[in-house]
Amino acid sequence: MEFRPRNYTTEREAHALPRVRAEHHPFSAPSSPLHQVDVVDHGNGDFFDPLRGSSDNATVSRDDFEDHENTSSEASTQLPTKEWISFKRFLMQRFPVSKMIEISSISNVIMKGAKAYEKSSTSTHLEELEDPEKYAEEGVKFITRQEYVSRLHELKDEINRAWRANDRVTSLKLSIKVARLLMDTSILQFYPTLFVLAMDIMDMLGDMVWERIKCKAEFSEDGTRLCSLPENFQASDICSDAKETCNNWFCKIGSIRELLPRIYLELAILPCWRFLVDKPEDSVQRLVMMTRGLADPLASAYCSLYMAHCAQKLPSRDIGYLVKCVNDIKILVMRIVSSKEATQGNFTNNKRLLVSLMEPTIEYLMKCIFKDSSQMQVGNVLVELGLGMNQVELFGSFPCVSIVLHHLLNELLAEVVTSNAVQILYTIECSNDYSFDQCLNYRLLGFRLSERKLQTDIVHAVVDKVIQVVSEKNSLGEYLKVVDAFVDIVLQNQMDNHLNTILGGISKRAYNKGVTEDELANLQSILVKLLTHFKGLEDVFSLNHFLEILDIMYGSSRSIVNMHILNMAIRNGYISDPTAIQLLFEVSQALHDDVDLVNMKDDDNQPARLISRFVHMVDYGTEMERHLTFLVECRGAFGSLNELKETLVHSSNCLAIKTLKDAKKHLSFVKSCIAFSEVTLPSISARVKQLYLYLETAEVALLCGLVSHSDGLIDSAMNCLQSLDLVDGSRTSTDVEGILSAIQKLCSLLVMVPGNPEQGVTYFPNNILSLVSSRSWMTPRMRTRIFCTILTLTATLSQNKLPYHADHGEILGNDLLFFGDSSYLHELVSLAEFVLQNLVDTIQQETSRAARGSMALEACNCIASSFMLSNEISQVCSKLIETAKLCLSASDKYLQSTITHLDINLPTLVVSPSITV
Repeated sequence: MEFRPRNYTTEREAHALPRVRAEHHPFSAPSSPLHQVDVVDHGNGDFFDPLRGSSDNATVSRDDFEDHENTSSEASTQLPTKEWISFKRFLMQRFPVSKMIEISSISNVIMKGAKAYEKSSTSTHLEELEDPEKYAEEGVKFITRQEYVSRLHELKDEINRAWRANDRVTSLKLSIKVARLLMDTSILQFYPTLFVLAMDIMDMLGDMVWERIKCKAEFSEDGTRLCSLPENFQASDICSDAKETCNNWFCKIGSIRELLPRIYLELAILPCWRFLVDKPEDSVQRLVMMTRGLADPLASAYCSLYMAHCAQKLPSRDIGYLVKCVNDIKILVMRIVSSKEATQGNFTNNKRLLVSLMEPTIEYLMKCIFKDSSQMQVGNVLVELGLGMNQVELFGSFPCVSIVLHHLLNELLAEVVTSNAVQILYTIECSNDYSFDQCLNYRLLGFRLSERKLQTDIVHAVVDKVIQVVSEKNSLGEYLKVVDAFVDIVLQNQMDNHLNTILGGISKRAYNKGVTEDELANLQSILVKLLTHFKGLEDVFSLNHFLEILDIMYGSSRSIVNMHILNMAIRNGYISDPTAIQLLFEVSQALHDDVDLVNMKDDDNQPARLISRFVHMVDYGTEMERHLTFLVECRGAFGSLNELKETLVHSSNCLAIKTLKDAKKHLSFVKSCIAFSEVTLPSISARVKQLYLYLETAEVALLCGLVSHSDGLIDSAMNCLQSLDLVDGSRTSTDVEGILSAIQKLCSLLVMVPGNPEQGVTYFPNNILSLVSSRSWMTPRMRTRIFCTILTLTATLSQNKLPYHADHGEILGNDLLFFGDSSYLHELVSLAEFVLQNLVDTIQQETSRAARGSMALEACNCIASSFMLSNEISQVCSKLIETAKLCLSASDKYLQSTITHLDINLPTLVVSPSITV
């Protein structure tokens, strides 16, 4: 068996593509602008291009317009329903309820079938001390929250069953009982949940009544269709029988003795007024007046909330009643916050809770008022709300209840906010009561002003006033809430003096008292905005008090800021400034200490990636000893990060190559770099990556002339391969491909490594073969590719001139070391014969026919390229071709090209034509 001689230089020239000098560089700017192509429209009206401008002659058909209008109408009716469902969910989540609910005399309907509980004497006594009047009456009973909710669901089912049984009187009576539950506000925290559950029942009753009356209007008693009511029907379209039924329902509801259930039941069937009158919105104004008779502020507020929901179902959009509701709630809130206890600074928890429970009503009313409102309508609303004399004079010295003002600002058009920014600022200053934190109104104003570009004079007037106001705040929390909202405005308008004032104020307030958990979020937001605004890290670090504030932070907020700092540092190229490197090293240390990076999943381990990337981007220039010292410090500080250790080895290798290019006198430093990598490599837990880095370091050592180091590293790589334990079930295609690629890389490296006469030139290939035969997880497909790689290696080493050498003058390749040595060539041939026999046997072990055929062709191409024609080679190739023909289609392109290749390289090889597929 004889190896095929190769002339790599000639082959490279023969296979190289011809090169022709280009007239222009492909990345250079074009000499003349591109001509725009005019598209000729041949009058094809069937196709509409949305990217082209509309033609002057283009017309829209009436059908298309009506379809669009109907679609918009359907969407508009569905939108309030979706908003309401979302709002109810938010309402129940915002006010969680305790496990036990007190049952008053009003809630006796809930006790049917439910078990009452007595609270422990200790808990009852404590609550009695907080509110003695509440426990003045004896016989207070309790029920679990789940039983209360279940009982309401049962009532809903009973109402539904009674309705289907045509027992509508029972349905109405049970609905009244449910509405009466809303008269009980003794358990404040539970009221929103009770409201949501009761409103589901009210809505269900309203829908059933609507459908019944509509059915009477459209069908006669015998089921004959009288008409089909359009969506915008008038009262005159309704027959007398349907009107009589509708009127009967309103009369029954009007006879309810209690005011609150009477209002709720009429609101439930409010859309039914459309069957009687053409202007059902007039009834809403009457119901608003009726709610003023409710003595309980919480019950009154939630009744207004349900009114706003029900009125959305009416065709006309009138917001006058909503403004009246807001004004009424303002009066109720003012009574609470201006009570004797509040004015004396003793605003009790119950009253604070009461205001917070009323807040969702205010929020929802404001959303309904300002939805789809024009700027002129907004002006009229503000005047009606008492926030202006006319359309021109708005805000300013007109005070407002803080909680109402907050949700008003949240819903106002951005144009209105920006045009009245200074006046709104003075309104906030005038509106300082216990209903809402005034700082949150300043904060909201800042965020709203950030939505639009402001005039310079308005910006300076607003920011000057805000800085003046917050400077008087001694609390760090209040200070941060406000300045966080205005930092963007300050940065965008380059107000450096105010920025220094803000940072100084934070440092002064935080230095002595520290930072609480609640304050960290705002502090984090401010620092992240600074890091996002400035382009260079040096600009941020040069800010007064920035580093002081950073040192005060801790926990996850500090980690997030540190991650932004590292991200900002690595995105601007290599880091060369020693001061910046030291500072970023400390930032990385703090991030490493604050976050559990070891137990974090690789996909989520962004901090580890940022630290590794920072280490990779450090460049000390010519101070290479300092760079290696830095790598040693990083290994000590971040030794638990696998990804970082990989980066350290790679950086050390790059440093060795950089030193090698600089001068030969630094050989001792190169040895230090290789030694650093040798010490670091064993601690890398990812075996495949460790294997690659061993090979990379071995190649670097070889290029630097350190043959003994290179041999030792290749030995370590072989040991790493031996320790790989891929058990069935945990093996992935990535692992398999990675191992195969590493073995192929090792064989490529062995072409340059001088052979050791004592161990033999085939020492390392024999070790690879030993690995292949001893590992059960090696599949026939893997073994075949490894055998082909070793065959190619032996054929390459047999050449009189190797295709490449180590780029080091003192290292001789095997083509020079063993030139003319017959024992060297005999050792390679013996290895090739052994591999060849194992290769053929391994291919036959593959169970998949298609894979076996492809493996046979791959092996056949490898053999034909590596050996000269002989009887042994002819027999092997013929057998492999027969195997491929049995497994693959005769038209397979890989099979056909392989046969053509054999005709060129082994021209006398006879492939039996009798083999058919």
